[in-house]
Amino acid sequence: PWARVSERRMGHVPRVTALLDRWADALALPADEAAAWHDAGVYHDALRDAPEGELYRLAGDVTDYTVEMLHGPAAAARLAQDGESRVELPDAVRLHTVGSSAWGRLGRALYMADYLEPGRKFCRADRAYLASQVPHDFDATCREVLRARLDWSLREGMRLFPEAVALWNVVR
Repeated sequence: PWARVSERRMGHVPRVTALLDRWADALALPADEAAAWHDAGVYHDALRDAPEGELYRLAGDVTDYTVEMLHGPAAAARLAQDGESRVELPDAVRLHTVGSSAWGRLGRALYMADYLEPGRKFCRADRAYLASQVPHDFDATCREVLRARLDWSLREGMRLFPEAVALWNVVR
């Protein structure tokens, strides 16, 4: 009920969720872990199109992110307000745009699914191949996704967030 998602984004969220569900099934995850993966897909962009003031209010002390990146911390804060007790879920949602070296499988799966979902228009064949590899070699696929995201950031002259670099140092 608190989601703020535009029509454009309405296709992205179900594609991310479906990808996570497919991987959870292929990996034969326990029901509680599969449910957390599903919920991460549902909530990761729930506040993507919230008003700027709401994002800043909910995100709190996150000062080094652009407004476009505040939706993760804001959604995580909203999950906490709603009493979410699964620690890994809000952590995955909070940092899904940059990464975290503290993540377990859930955060890494969301990070990959957000990038690999089939509706994105760039490098479709490469991303489809990587998505197909997640159930077979989760860690290697995570490294390749992270490498691609870091390469793009460097090519575009974007900054590398310390969280992303720390994740790289853990998964490489």
